[in-house]
Order: sequence, then structure tokens, then C-alpha cells
Amino acid sequence: MVLGHVNATGGGPGVFADLPVLTPGDEIRVHRADGTQAQFRVTHAERYAKDAFPTMRVYGNTADPQLRLITCDRYDPATGTFDENLVAYATLVTRGSTQRFPKCSPGAELRAPRPPAAVH
Repeated sequence: MVLGHVNATGGGPGVFADLPVLTPGDEIRVHRADGTQAQFRVTHAERYAKDAFPTMRVYGNTADPQLRLITCDRYDPATGTFDENLVAYATLVTRGSTQRFPKCSPGAELRAPRPPAAVH
């Protein structure tokens, strides 16, 4: 599970500003604190009304390693709130790569679609 804002304080793009453009087949690399990475492939994305969010489907256990990227969606200027959540679903492609990566600085961003997006 990775949750992030679609917009930043002050109205700029948030860490998940590009989450809506992910499509099935896009790859996401999660760089771990130990320097290894896990690579996931997007299977689909779903939008859910805030009052009908399927908590168990999104946060529940899965039979295999999966990733969920979650952000707000469908901003309503009349209320100043987001009416929906966008959830991107992804499955593990590779596990525990021995390739090492430098640590990312705080505030690293997800940019999609290609090359593979990075979540730090």
C-alpha cells in the first residue's frame, strides 16, 4: 500500500499527480531501504466514491504479492473536496533484485508512464 496526494500544498502537483495516466502493463519499481527493489506491473485501476470505498478489496489480504497505489480523485470546486479515490492495482513481477540503488531524497515523486515509475 502506498498512499499519496494528487496535489501539493499551494496547488502544485502532488506525489501521485500522474497516477491517473498509469495503464495496464506499466511497471512500478519500489526501491527498498536495503537498496534492493521490487518490480510490479499495473493490472488495472478503479475509481471509487468516497462513500462506497471497498475497504476489504483494497486493503484486504491477497493470495500473492500485490501493490496498491491510492490517491484522491474528482475534485469538486464547489465543495473544495475530492469525491472519489483512485486505486491502481499491480502485481509483483520480480522480487528482491540484488541491484542496489542510491537512497532517494524525501519528497521523491512518481512520474508515469514510461520509463517505469519509481516509488521511493
